[in-house]
Amino acid sequence: MDTVNFADDTLVVAAGHICLDVIPDLTELTGERLARLLQPGRLSVVGPVQLSTGGAASNTGLVFNRLGIPAQIMGKVGDDLFGAVVHRIIEKQAPGRSSGMISDPQAHTSYTVIINPPGVDRIFLHFPGANDTFRAEDVQYDVVQRARLFHFGYPPLMEQMYQGEGEELVEMMRRVKALGVTTSLDMAFPDPQMPVGQAPWRVILEQVLPWVDIFLPSLEETLFMLRKETYRELAEGAPGGDLLAVTPPELVSELGGELLSLGAKMAGIKLGYRGMYLRTAAGEVLAGMGRAAPARVGEWESRELWAPCFKVQVAGATGSGDATIAGFLSGLLRGLGGEQALRAAAAVGACNVEAPDALSGIQPWQATLERIAAGWEQISAGLENSSWIYHPASMVYQKRD
Repeated sequence: MDTVNFADDTLVVAAGHICLDVIPDLTELTGERLARLLQPGRLSVVGPVQLSTGGAASNTGLVFNRLGIPAQIMGKVGDDLFGAVVHRIIEKQAPGRSSGMISDPQAHTSYTVIINPPGVDRIFLHFPGANDTFRAEDVQYDVVQRARLFHFGYPPLMEQMYQGEGEELVEMMRRVKALGVTTSLDMAFPDPQMPVGQAPWRVILEQVLPWVDIFLPSLEETLFMLRKETYRELAEGAPGGDLLAVTPPELVSELGGELLSLGAKMAGIKLGYRGMYLRTAAGEVLAGMGRAAPARVGEWESRELWAPCFKVQVAGATGSGDATIAGFLSGLLRGLGGEQALRAAAAVGACNVEAPDALSGIQPWQATLERIAAGWEQISAGLENSSWIYHPASMVYQKRD
């Protein structure tokens, strides 16, 4: 049952990194034509181009709206043609939801050219553009003040957000919390070869997480930021570079506890094909989370849960983490308990990967729940012979005391 007023003009603000994705159709490039794709001086005939918005603000915000949660999208683009296209795409998908966007005449819109030939791992050509100039003062706090939840994504892809030990990021989250709004933060993996990879991420997290209610990074991001040596050791020993395959559940649990000790009230770690892990603080801490605090704190307090993925035919993983986050936060806003919200996160993420883009696979909220209720098969999370117990009624693992 919904426990929020869905007639509210703004229930969520989804903010952060945003760009225009330029995706040429390369499905006809096979064999010798594919081998010649990037040879200098050659012309390769390709199919039509697909234009879509990318980045956390757009991906998460549009999924929220498709799930029935009114969400304003807040990001920064240039006052240029690409910026106009970003506005148009958002308005087509979610009318009236781009009013939080900034068009900066001094900046250029971020874009990503996605080269995705059949049978080959994708290549991304990314221009950060206006994202690198986004600062705390660019947030429209009058819009945020009307919301119950403020979600911000991908600060490692936004230069001002991680420079100076994350001063702009900390200031932004502090100002949002002062409004009584619940805060949520997602990350992106810092490129080790770029300046962002050398940023003091532990220090940044120590300073920002006291202002973050719900922290939702991936396993790779968490390891790199908190335990860089462990990350390197696991990555070197991982077959095919698959870090998830060699990460013991005990380590995931340790990381969840560490994130709470740094100030987060809920720590949700995205685990790819192994699902999603959640650890929550004590009830009195959760009750003080702000306007999107759990409706029934007793169903959330001091929990340690792990939801496996649902079985699907994977078409692509674009925006899968953002969709998973939107599913989880939608469950929280709708008054679900921790197990049900985590299960919803896994379900929305699974729907996402059934389509090659970030949005086409997303189903309405009720249809997603009906798919779960119909007996949607789950895949192994690799928790056999561990201290985790599977509960068939909730379809979620719980840590054994």
